[in-house]
Amino acid sequence: MFSNIVKLLAFIIFLLFFTLVFNYYFSEKNLNRVINQRENIQTKMIKNTSDLPILRNNTKDVIEFNSGFKNNDNERLKRSFWELFK
Repeated sequence: MFSNIVKLLAFIIFLLFFTLVFNYYFSEKNLNRVINQRENIQTKMIKNTSDLPILRNNTKDVIEFNSGFKNNDNERLKRSFWELFK
């Protein structure tokens, strides 16, 4: 009998919690607040991106192609995979 009352009370609390959450989430006050925050974020993003400085490109000839065949044509590296287990 006592466990049934506890289960019923837990179910009522569970139902009450989700009802209150859904009512707040879908309320006009909350929806207006979300819309205002999205507009504020967009205006802040536009303002911040317009203030960014433009940097000059200084990456000319930074990457050099290295095929690895110039120095090691006949030289083979010894593989030591099985030595890792020792």
